[in-house]
Amino acid sequence: MSFAFVFPGQGSQSVGMMAALASAEPLVQETFAEASAVLGYDLWQLCQQGPEDQLGATERTQPAMLTAGVATWRVWRKHGGPLPAAMAGHSLGEYSALVCSGALDFKTAVALVQFRGRAMQEAVPAGQGAMAAILGVEDAEVEAACAEATKSGAAGEIVQAANFNSPGQVVIAGSAVAVDRAIEVLKSKGAKRAMKLPVSVPSHTALMQPAADRMAEKLQSVSFAQPEVRDIYTVDVKTHQGPDSIRQALVQQLVKPVRWTETVRAMLGGGAKAIIECGPKGVLTGLNRRIEKNKDIAMLSIEDPESLQQALAACRSQS
Repeated sequence: MSFAFVFPGQGSQSVGMMAALASAEPLVQETFAEASAVLGYDLWQLCQQGPEDQLGATERTQPAMLTAGVATWRVWRKHGGPLPAAMAGHSLGEYSALVCSGALDFKTAVALVQFRGRAMQEAVPAGQGAMAAILGVEDAEVEAACAEATKSGAAGEIVQAANFNSPGQVVIAGSAVAVDRAIEVLKSKGAKRAMKLPVSVPSHTALMQPAADRMAEKLQSVSFAQPEVRDIYTVDVKTHQGPDSIRQALVQQLVKPVRWTETVRAMLGGGAKAIIECGPKGVLTGLNRRIEKNKDIAMLSIEDPESLQQALAACRSQS
């Protein structure tokens, strides 16, 4: 069976994550120990005991989610899980996909996403940025509302569509005052829901340009190998295989929106009969089910021993 793997980004973390899978698979904690050696603190303890606000700090969340995805992937391969036809990651998840496709060394990736998290947090002072989820409005209307809210504000007060997550679900981001203005505009246009997210880093907007510049410089010293699995990048819904092309995609993703709906449709258009999420919480699996409602397409999430066996069985039954 042709299937694809996807990796979540920030927002899927929670204290206690990965505990069920780790209880049956020592490889999980071994992978976290590798990451801890790079980071200089006990990442597994942070993920299991918190405190939640520390796990939610961008520079810690990013290594935690990267490691969760890689640990789950390693367990999948240990149990004979086959290579997928394609991979994709949501924002930070693209680094997980790079590691699991064989293009990027894991320890290098841990240090890289820690740097990425710091660069993103430092690009916009705490409290000045914001993100909000908008439900029930067409993509074009969201973009128009953002343009209107930006135009009516002071210089630098921008808001943009940051994540096209599924039909009728878009995340906007930018300066906090501009996000508030856009929310009011969207409510007047009939948004079913417009709610601020507990995030102060306005990811995937022009406000992240300082972080993108720092990442561009950092990535010049990072080596990339030829991936074993085709990675689809959400910034342009294309595959990038050469090192320079990969670097460019990773820099651009900081300032451009995550085109998740199009990415999932590209996987399905390429023949995928199942999309398996590799990491905790199943956020992407929920989005994927809204993007593709055909129940013959399996949307699965590996979070514990039971869901691992379900995913393995689904792939073996079709192979």
